[in-house]
Amino acid sequence: MPTTPEMSMDMTTVGDTGLLDTLQHEVAVFARRAEQTRLGGVGQVRNSMDRAAYLLLNRLDKEGPMGVKALAASMGIDSSTVTRQVAPLVDSGLVKRTSHPEDGRAVVLQLSPRGCTRLEEVRSSRRQLMAELTQDWAPEEREDFCTLLTRFNHALSARMTVPGPGPAEQPPTS
Repeated sequence: MPTTPEMSMDMTTVGDTGLLDTLQHEVAVFARRAEQTRLGGVGQVRNSMDRAAYLLLNRLDKEGPMGVKALAASMGIDSSTVTRQVAPLVDSGLVKRTSHPEDGRAVVLQLSPRGCTRLEEVRSSRRQLMAELTQDWAPEEREDFCTLLTRFNHALSARMTVPGPGPAEQPPTS
């Protein structure tokens, strides 16, 4: 059932505060644990690629070569942030900068063969970690968790792109 902002506001006042407190606490603990481990996987490649690098390489792998502005837009971050985060990936040979085929002044970023290999090593390690962490889960539980986590991340992304009213700007309740 879809919810409106008014409905979600009611959730915080109608007996659901305990559940919401637990949810916000568990999300905070998850964020801390994820950052502590960087969900880096297991074995030799554990903690070997930071979050920004992984997300950039993954996006280039899934969407193909693109310019800085397109990459920034697809990730929902600023172009200057992408430029800063891509520089060490270019320096280490994981990403190649090439000239745009139609506009030689524009730069296109592309995963290098070395970047493809490295990304697959990290993905494999992270898959192994996910398998270990959820080894006693039923397949349906893994699917449900993935579905709900994806939905939660989409809601966070939507919230960041179209900010709702702040605490002082809450719509009046009738």
